[in-house]
Amino acid sequence: MTPADLNFPSNGAPTRGRSAISTYVVTGVAGFIGSHLAEMLLARGDAVIGIDAFTSYYPRKLKRANLEYLTDSSRFSFLEADLNDAPLESLFAGVDGVFHLAAQPGVRGSWGQGFEHYVRDNVQATSRVFDVAAAAGVRVVYASSSSIYGDAEGYPTTEATTPQPRSPYGVTKLTCEHLHRAFSLNKGLDAVGLRYFTVYGPRQRPDMATQRIAEALCGGGSFEVFGTGEQSRDVTYVEDAARATLTVMEVAPTDRVYNVGGGSETTLREIIATCEQITGETLEVTYTTVADGDVKRTAADTSLILEETGWSPQVSLEDGLTSQLARTMSHQAWEGTPAVA
Repeated sequence: MTPADLNFPSNGAPTRGRSAISTYVVTGVAGFIGSHLAEMLLARGDAVIGIDAFTSYYPRKLKRANLEYLTDSSRFSFLEADLNDAPLESLFAGVDGVFHLAAQPGVRGSWGQGFEHYVRDNVQATSRVFDVAAAAGVRVVYASSSSIYGDAEGYPTTEATTPQPRSPYGVTKLTCEHLHRAFSLNKGLDAVGLRYFTVYGPRQRPDMATQRIAEALCGGGSFEVFGTGEQSRDVTYVEDAARATLTVMEVAPTDRVYNVGGGSETTLREIIATCEQITGETLEVTYTTVADGDVKRTAADTSLILEETGWSPQVSLEDGLTSQLARTMSHQAWEGTPAVA
């Protein structure tokens, strides 16, 4: 299978402002960031070849719903496949770039017997993407994570900070960065990595705190906090994250790894209070022990990506949470779940 087989025109130059269509591969296209990025690419006139394996980390119906935002476009084509055996050689031939966002997510889920899935879906799959992309001469922008820092040596945390991940998930994402370096040195891979800091917004994964807060406020029920709620995160609105991903594909120097943070470091208690203020509802909160691998604080120094690409976050925390709450409310109403007025 090639871009031509999918009726997508293709050429080798990703420069904007031309009449020809650029074609990009997006792995993990049915996921949270992947679906937003693909939507952004289609909106500006590009063609997208989306790949997703529909792993069982969260319900397939939610990922299918994410694809509904894309399938109406004649410039979108979808392949359900595992990256470890998908026909990547033909898919990457002639495309303008690969956005590699597919991964097995989750700090808590990476402990115990499920770790083999993280090795296969994160490390092995990424190695194959890098290998095929290097052979095809195609740039890859791939998802790393703030989890590689663990409890960082300093805040705001720069890219030069020594990684010390506290979870098996973080270890796999750091391994992908080492693979980036190895393929760059030995195979000539052109790649840029992005260390995303807690991305939130509409269509967020159901296991993440902000989405669980939104669902509890909009549909009833309680919210369980791991720890005291005083742990803080640098949270990044999903459209800002997608825009950073697209920006580095086009203008970043090769072999860079950047922090992508929203500049909104806030505690979980503060997020709850803001969501309550937006909805006018009071959230029932329960507390439990801190989960293995959770860190106390994250805060991104994003001066490098600003200096080298011009990207900076644009969406405020309140505006981002308002959008996420509105989407959650409308989605629950569509499913027949009671929602607040």
